[in-house]
Amino acid sequence: MIEEISSFFTLDMIYLWLNFGVLPFWFTLIFFPNSKICSFAITSIFPTFIFTLVYSYLFYIFFFTDYNFLQNFNLYLGIDEIQNLFSDSSFLILFWIHFLAVNLFCGCWILKDSQKFNISKYIVFLPLVVTYFVGPLGMFIYWLIRIISAKRFNLID
Repeated sequence: MIEEISSFFTLDMIYLWLNFGVLPFWFTLIFFPNSKICSFAITSIFPTFIFTLVYSYLFYIFFFTDYNFLQNFNLYLGIDEIQNLFSDSSFLILFWIHFLAVNLFCGCWILKDSQKFNISKYIVFLPLVVTYFVGPLGMFIYWLIRIISAKRFNLID
């Protein structure tokens, strides 16, 4: 049965499913932040669970295809090593899942934090969109908005 699943879920297919599959989460987060579905499905453990399942599936597949997991630690040896790692599609898909998961987590945090400080969803729209594409920049924009809206400056929350 695993062979049938693995023949359908190639790395390219997983990449497509991840990219299209994350969009409903972001659309709900951006356009329907106060909805019940956002509370139960988006800002809950559900997206993390899905990313974990995909990650675990890939680890399982890579483990039996003699993927060298220790080479992943070469990324600390310099920019050339990172470039070599990104030339490997197995490493690249693992990185992409990590990137999508962290950005979605940051988007969920922005939404929850903005609700805690009663910041308008229209103001939070821009940082959420930017976080989807460029996580750290969106977080920084939200941080500036939060300082202005909450009228307080905290480096530690």
